[in-house]
Amino acid sequence: MDKLSIQRLKKTLAYLESKQRELKRQNENDTRSIESMIKYLKKDMLDQFSLIDYDIYIKNEMKNTETFIRSVKNIIDEHSS
Repeated sequence: MDKLSIQRLKKTLAYLESKQRELKRQNENDTRSIESMIKYLKKDMLDQFSLIDYDIYIKNEMKNTETFIRSVKNIIDEHSS
């Protein structure tokens, strides 16, 4: 993965993390729109950055956002050197 892709992935991941924090803060409020956005972001990241090429199990982690975020961080760490 080239440096530009890694930078874009980092920015997208930061946005995903902010939406995940926002979702946790919402408590009992209507969270469907945030959940939809998070789901779309994860799918977009998977496709746009071809993450499955770097972690064959990442597609299985789509349901758990926290696990997905950790996996993306690992990919970034491995390719930032």
